[in-house]
Amino acid sequence: MQFPIWHWAIVLLIIGVPVFFAVRSASKSPQNPGELVGFGGWLMLLAIGQCLAPFRTLADLYSSSEGYRQLMPLPNGPLAVCGEIVLSLGFTLLQLIVLVAMLRRSPRFKQLFLYQWIAIPFVFALDAVWSSAILGAPISQVLAGEALVAPIAAFVLTGIWVAYVYKSVRVRNTFGGAATREAAAW
Repeated sequence: MQFPIWHWAIVLLIIGVPVFFAVRSASKSPQNPGELVGFGGWLMLLAIGQCLAPFRTLADLYSSSEGYRQLMPLPNGPLAVCGEIVLSLGFTLLQLIVLVAMLRRSPRFKQLFLYQWIAIPFVFALDAVWSSAILGAPISQVLAGEALVAPIAAFVLTGIWVAYVYKSVRVRNTFGGAATREAAAW
C-alpha cells in the first residue's frame, strides 16, 4: 500500500501547524507572566482533548465489538476479550483521574498527564502480549495491518502536549502556586 503525497501534506498540516504556533507562542515572552492563569490559549485545547479522551477510548472499545464477537468462539477467546476490555476500562479510568485532577487544578495534574502518556504504549504492548499469549497466535499476527498506526500517533501527539505541559507558564501558574490555593478555596 502506497501513501500518496497529499496524505503526507494533510498529516503535515494537522501536526505541523499546531506545533509551529505552539513553538512560536512559547518563544514570545508575555508582558506579565502572572496573568497567564486558567484554561485559556493552548491549555484550553488540551482541556478539550482531555475531556474527550475517555469518550474516544470507549468509542474504540465499542467499535471493537465486532472483532470481539469473532474471538468469542475461539479457545480462550472470552478470556482474551475480557482482558482487552479490562485494559481499555483501566486506561479510561486513568484518563478520568487525569481529567478530574485537571478540572480541580491539582498540582499533581502534570505528573498524572505524564503517566497517561507513558500508559499509551504500555497498554498497547500489554494488550498485544496478552492477546498473543492467550490465543496462542504470534505477535506479528496480532499486530497485523495498521494496528500500530493509532497508538504511535496517539503517543507522538500526546508527547507534544506533555512537552507543552512541562514548559508552559500558563500551566505552571494554573496548576501550582496561588491559582491552586484559590481554586481549592472556591
